[in-house]
Amino acid sequence: MAAQFGRRLRRGATTTAVAAAAVAALTASQGPGAPLAEEGGGGDQKTAGSASSGDSAATGNSPYHTDLPPLTKPDKPGASVNLPVVTGTAEAGIPASILAAYKRAEQSVAGSDAACRLPWQLLAAIGKVESGQARGGRVDANGTTYSPILGPALNGQGFALIRDTDGGAFDGDATHDRAVGPMQFIPSTWATWGQDGNGDGREDPNNIYDATLAAGLYLCAGPRDLAVGADLDRAVLSYNHSREYLRTVRSWFDYYNRGTHVVPDGTGVLPAGPRGGNGSGGGTASPTPTPTPPATAGPGGGKSPGPRPPKPPATTPPPTTPPATRPPTAPTTPPTTPPPTTTPPTTPSPTPPPTLGSLENAGTGPLTATAGQAFGERVTVRARNTLGAPLAKASVTFSITGDTDTRFSGGLTTITLRTAADGTVTSPQLRAGERTGAFKVTAVAGTTANPRTLTFGATVTARQADALTRTGEAPVTAAAGARFDTVQVKATHRGAAVVGVAVTATMITGPEQPAENGKGPYFKGADGAPVRTLTGLTTGADGLLTVPEFHADSTPGTYTLRLTAQGGATLDIVLTVSA
Repeated sequence: MAAQFGRRLRRGATTTAVAAAAVAALTASQGPGAPLAEEGGGGDQKTAGSASSGDSAATGNSPYHTDLPPLTKPDKPGASVNLPVVTGTAEAGIPASILAAYKRAEQSVAGSDAACRLPWQLLAAIGKVESGQARGGRVDANGTTYSPILGPALNGQGFALIRDTDGGAFDGDATHDRAVGPMQFIPSTWATWGQDGNGDGREDPNNIYDATLAAGLYLCAGPRDLAVGADLDRAVLSYNHSREYLRTVRSWFDYYNRGTHVVPDGTGVLPAGPRGGNGSGGGTASPTPTPTPPATAGPGGGKSPGPRPPKPPATTPPPTTPPATRPPTAPTTPPTTPPPTTTPPTTPSPTPPPTLGSLENAGTGPLTATAGQAFGERVTVRARNTLGAPLAKASVTFSITGDTDTRFSGGLTTITLRTAADGTVTSPQLRAGERTGAFKVTAVAGTTANPRTLTFGATVTARQADALTRTGEAPVTAAAGARFDTVQVKATHRGAAVVGVAVTATMITGPEQPAENGKGPYFKGADGAPVRTLTGLTTGADGLLTVPEFHADSTPGTYTLRLTAQGGATLDIVLTVSA
């Protein structure tokens, strides 16, 4: 045990030296465009024993892992962040499911709040500091940790004092709150910001997809642009109000920006440093303590004193019996000067999203289009809060349902967008496929338990032509019992050729009496018998249609072939049968 304890001490000393050097290098590298944001209240949270509630931060200012990245850079600094290197230092490896969740959250937030410019590397840095990338990627196929990741009870004993807010539903503690999950949300924050990132209908803080999406939205609260250094710093400080926390996250953020690589789930590097000085390395509800070097100041911005060395054995000699004449000891008068207090942080927590009250049609017109064409109208809705005012940044999901192959731009059938400042949001353009008929576009906002839904009817009609013309001018003639020459026509709509228009060909008795003619020219059916009406003809490329061959019977005379296109266009062609 002594040898093992010695190795831990040596490792801790090395980590401390590396951490100091990395922080110094990080501080020195801060350019004028990316300063560490100054926050009110001096930046760090209160020290142990203070009365700060800590509930103005996502984590309640709970402990975190203090490891810093190695001073050596990944094998390929400058590698594309979208195509991470295949190999590199162990610390640069991120478990596959964890990295996928970070990137999915980045894409989701970009679709709803592109102005925030959330980088997945920031989520990775926070995930590393908060839970060691979900304990090295120990998650199941759905992204849920095999066992809950819980911080210590926030009971004011070295940490913030936050009394229970969830009845123990999330953290299993009905007395005090604990930070929960791979991104370490306290229950009261999760109740406001929790998300369903993997689409399973649940908002689970122990699911990496749910937790990272919630973290991304929390970091993007308000008008932040995380590509601006000061805004990024403020976002991190809102997560845990500690200057040391900010420097630790910044160091990992810089490290991951230089390149990462994927490792299998469950094989990520586990943190060696303590979580904010509480001696736990796993972020669990009841971690197994491991010997750690003594510290004079609590990591994580002074949120608690560092681990204390073992108390030495008592060496005071046993007391002797005082003389009988010894006067009683006078009580010591306590000092009248109150101990100094620390001003609580003044950084405001992000404003919780207002509650959705209603969803209404914001002027959507009739949704109709012909097959293969784009719809002229788009679905536009407006979200309002419970007071009736327009609600910005509300998530609205547009979905296409029904038996057609209509799609949104990009081939999507479902897309989620955020409302603008006036509460409105417009779906992408609809494009009809080849299948005609009715379908629906549905807009849904709100929570799974309390959704707001609007449904819009839409129709795809068959392709239409308003004109049919012959491509040639020669008379159409044939001798009795012979075959007529080929006839070709072109279908147009408002002067443009129309592909795929349905056309019917009928031998009629005459323009003024368009009944089917029982004698004269005819088409041949499948069995060779005379047929004088053909259906199912459609125009091809450039709107052209070559009429199937037809024949003259033995009766000379003048006859009429009528072609009728979908949309009402007609063309009569005179046929002459000579003796």
